[in-house]
Amino acid sequence: MAQTELKRELANRHVQLIAIGGTIGTGLFLGSGKAIQQAGPSIMITYLIVGIAVFFVMRALGELLLSKAGYQSFTDIAEDYLGPRAAFITGWTYWFCWIMTAMADVIAVGIYVNYWFDIPQWVPAIVCLIILLGLNLLTVKNFGELEFWFALIKVITILALIGIGIVLLIMGLKTDAGSVTIRNLWEHGGFFPNGASGFLFSFQMVVFAYVGVELVGVSAAETSNPEKNIPSAINKIPLRILFFYVGALFVLLCINPWTELSPAESPFVKTFSLIGIPIAAGIINFVVLTSAASACNSGMFSTSRILYSLSKKNQASPHFAKLNKNHVPGNSLFISTLVISVGTLLSKVIPGQAFGIVTTISAICFIWVWGVVLVCHIKYKKTRPDLQAKSKFKAPFTPAINYAVLTLFAVILIIMLFAEETRPALLFTPLWFILLFILYSIRSNKSNNNHDINTINPKG
Repeated sequence: MAQTELKRELANRHVQLIAIGGTIGTGLFLGSGKAIQQAGPSIMITYLIVGIAVFFVMRALGELLLSKAGYQSFTDIAEDYLGPRAAFITGWTYWFCWIMTAMADVIAVGIYVNYWFDIPQWVPAIVCLIILLGLNLLTVKNFGELEFWFALIKVITILALIGIGIVLLIMGLKTDAGSVTIRNLWEHGGFFPNGASGFLFSFQMVVFAYVGVELVGVSAAETSNPEKNIPSAINKIPLRILFFYVGALFVLLCINPWTELSPAESPFVKTFSLIGIPIAAGIINFVVLTSAASACNSGMFSTSRILYSLSKKNQASPHFAKLNKNHVPGNSLFISTLVISVGTLLSKVIPGQAFGIVTTISAICFIWVWGVVLVCHIKYKKTRPDLQAKSKFKAPFTPAINYAVLTLFAVILIIMLFAEETRPALLFTPLWFILLFILYSIRSNKSNNNHDINTINPKG
């Protein structure tokens, strides 16, 4: 007999590490170099602002997910509060932006492996996809285990950096870049060396750095004890943001004057090299490789679950709702992996621009998804006071904070319009939403016509 329901196999340690893995990724390890060059030491404020906004999005999502036992993802929430059209657009948009992100990461896997082996980039990329697909097809527990160990590697690396950095700061060690001192935060052009424009233009990469934090919500349907695990993971997000982002950047910028960091290389590699670890480049290359594989793994998981959810809602092919004997949506995993593999082709067609374009589009689409969560929470408070009164995980400062975060997201999109690097992707992205509107209208008209035919000829 065909399986029809996802299996709840994610334990608390899986959920906790998925939450950590979702807030530490390529945006920090790779993108922070470029963001630092734009904003200087003030990049810490950018990470703090966006991190606080994302936390309130997650609090809203957590309350909504726990308000109704049948919710499996935020597409279900969007359908309840904004209608089937919004659910269709949000679900496919979430699938699309994770596809774009996973494409970038699978390209990166090939680049990182080239550090050790002189082979074509597409070979390790395809091998990585096949291995991750095989593991994800077995059980959802395998996804949880993969993310557990991937996240653990990231955490250990940042802990090592912060620990060593604090020791060097206390010692006042001198490196090739100068003295390790807190004065590096303001002695090289000030805390805002590139003025307001540099500070504002750094928001795009920082938004991308937080992509994936909502995986706690996507995994809700496969969490063994969502009432306990989801609030626990969400409530720890602020401390993780302060420690893993702001804390890591604080140490980096105390060891290195921001002027010494290049946007073309990871600031983590530079820092470990400066503090005298001879195999630093190899260590960080391995960490960044696992980070890219982790992001790709998350992309395969989330896109397959979104397709499953869309299919269950009759907004995608019914084939995507079929589960294998391990309660995993195998068809959805296969098609998502196939589309992600297109990333290997993009690396040949537009190698210089591919990563920047797809990450910008991904950030824009995630702003849409996060915005939908906030709007749904506003409607939830207005239309379902009965559920809100019974909630054991109420989002704080609502609805005022919802409107404040929505305003911040709107401002970030406007900033992207003025930045030359992000403007093309911002102008392209509306075409995706127009396409979804058209597809939904065609699908609705076809469904209505079939309903009319069945009404006239119920036996036919």
